[in-house]
Amino acid sequence: MSSPSRPKSPHGVAPKKDDKEESFWDKIGTLGRKKKIKEVQEVQEEGKNAIDSPGNPMAPSLPPEEYALDENEERSMVEPKSMEDIKLKALIAVLVDWINDELAEHRMIVQNVDEDLYDGQVLQKLLEKLTGQKLDVPEVTQSEENQKQKLRTVLAYANRVLGLARTSSARWSVESIHSKTLVSILHLLVSLARQFRAPIRLPENVVVNVVVVTKKDGVLSHRIVAEEITSTYDDLGVRCERDAFDTLFDHAPDKLQVVKKSLVTFVNKQLNKIHLEVTDLDTQFHDGVYLTLLMGMLEGYFVPLHEFFLTPKDFDQKVHNVAFAFELMQDSGLPKPKARPEDIVNLDLKSTLRVLYNLFTKYKHVN
Repeated sequence: MSSPSRPKSPHGVAPKKDDKEESFWDKIGTLGRKKKIKEVQEVQEEGKNAIDSPGNPMAPSLPPEEYALDENEERSMVEPKSMEDIKLKALIAVLVDWINDELAEHRMIVQNVDEDLYDGQVLQKLLEKLTGQKLDVPEVTQSEENQKQKLRTVLAYANRVLGLARTSSARWSVESIHSKTLVSILHLLVSLARQFRAPIRLPENVVVNVVVVTKKDGVLSHRIVAEEITSTYDDLGVRCERDAFDTLFDHAPDKLQVVKKSLVTFVNKQLNKIHLEVTDLDTQFHDGVYLTLLMGMLEGYFVPLHEFFLTPKDFDQKVHNVAFAFELMQDSGLPKPKARPEDIVNLDLKSTLRVLYNLFTKYKHVN
């Protein structure tokens, strides 16, 4: 009796060997060939870069686009290892939070300082918020040329605010900011944060390695520079020596009020002679007018009105007034004030009190 035959598979006839479907081992072979091709391409690219950038076999790994330089052009970038530095990450995070807090009313959110600040839009709004001055620049710019023109105006104003009106900063430029150079952008933001007494704690001693690539005579060369972004500062990001006023602010606010009352009495004793009165030390000296007139009264001379702005209209005119008052103080034999004119204009109360206390020390017996 013959055994029953095996039923046929319901899936039809098995494919012939010459069908186009690949077997498992065929696929493995294909992947191997693709990997080999990719490896060859990578070796060729490394060879190209080695030819373009001869010399140091330990040269840092840079993206190919970093080598597309014009003759005598220089380009820099943070060394990849430095980007992982904890202090650098903390600094960027602090600055981003500060900018977002300042611009919250504009509904602007910064996530990456290099990607979000390069076209000047965020920097414009930040400067306007910090200084209270409206900049005469287009709100939206699309073309690269227009972006650079706007950025040029914004950075020129930033330099004036930072006391660089007569010199250009070597740490940032229109080209470096627009090309999203992180180090330049960080230098600018740190300077602004210190200038305007940003209520943030800047991470101290942030140093990053910067790879600088230069093309000369058709040959690329590179060097690594250790760039100091921050140093050692006090709690508001400003380098200074602690004095009695720091102690008063930190530990004896009640005694601070007594000192302020004494200084108000002192300045009004002089200013009342020309029918002026100070009621608020925090704000009434920030434009330099009262400070200049006070020096004239203390020294017994009339200050020519053409030497200062009696009704200053902007930040620069206020800085001029305070700087002029500082010159009068030095002419009278007082040492150069430790505060900067910009500190007074920016309503830094400690700086204002330090200046007035120096005057009080010398002139407290003047009738």
